[in-house]
Amino acid sequence: MTLPVLVMNGLLTVLLLAALAFGWRLDRRLKALKASHESFAKAVADLDTAAARAEQGLADLRGATEEASEVLRERIETARRLAGRLDAAFHATPETEAAPVKRAEPRADLRPELRPEPLFERRPAASAARPTPAEPTRSRARVDDDLFEPDAGTRLTAILGGRR
Repeated sequence: MTLPVLVMNGLLTVLLLAALAFGWRLDRRLKALKASHESFAKAVADLDTAAARAEQGLADLRGATEEASEVLRERIETARRLAGRLDAAFHATPETEAAPVKRAEPRADLRPELRPEPLFERRPAASAARPTPAEPTRSRARVDDDLFEPDAGTRLTAILGGRR
């Protein structure tokens, strides 16, 4: 064998070893890519399942909200009807000038903030014109006004997330 043949064989051997090294590195990278692709596909499937469960949960929540809204609407209508009947019954009672009702004195052993306040005040019968009742103390938050006052429905959209 001559020198040029030996040089060519050596060069071919070096090129073959380089191609073998590049092939081995490419095989490792393709295996890593395949593994990451499989984990990505699994993550996408899990995300799809979670999205389907979230959609079902939202649908259930909408149904429960509509049902609760309907029940609340019926209760509010019943409460308004009963309040009207109570108001009519209260104002329809004849106000006669009878003997004054003796009121019990507040208990002295209770702290002032725990003493009961009278529920009703009798108006004298001599007064022909009915005075306007005093504004009651607030027993609920202003946010609840939209539930109990008929003209407050327009303010519901002002509350964050409120819909009409």
